[in-house]
Amino acid sequence: MSGPRTDGSPAPEGPEAPELLSRTALAVFRLNGQFLSVADGLARPAGLTAAWWQVLGAVLPEPLSVAGIARVMGITRQSVQRIADLLVDRGLAVYRPNPAHRRAKLLAPTEEGRAAVARITPGHGEFAARLHEQLGGADVFRRVTAALEELSAALDALPGPTDSPPDAGA
Repeated sequence: MSGPRTDGSPAPEGPEAPELLSRTALAVFRLNGQFLSVADGLARPAGLTAAWWQVLGAVLPEPLSVAGIARVMGITRQSVQRIADLLVDRGLAVYRPNPAHRRAKLLAPTEEGRAAVARITPGHGEFAARLHEQLGGADVFRRVTAALEELSAALDALPGPTDSPPDAGA
């Protein structure tokens, strides 16, 4: 038997749980595609892609290692490394020494990188206002955000699937 959810209601059991997982996954995959499309549209006038914006955004508050960015963003270290190298090549970021680890350098935005992200802000604000209105206001927007954060936290708390390869005969 499953335990109660964080809101106190019982967790779905039996055939309902797999169906809900499938519906949720498909909705999140679609939402991810929609967000990437919007982000690319917002980033393009600033000379960035959604992926470049994502990595630069991760290091705006403080420099991070490639592995640290990957953890925060939930993407592979190899993907972050490729994007970080492109950002450095284009003068939007630099690698700095990492006092905690000699080989794992820290990625930091340059002034040009910060300026590129700042150029996105007006379009981002305008789009956020339109989405806010489309959702019906701040209360709904907050509930949607909280539900997505709760889903992410629940997935973080679960052990991953087994590492067994799929049955080749299936």
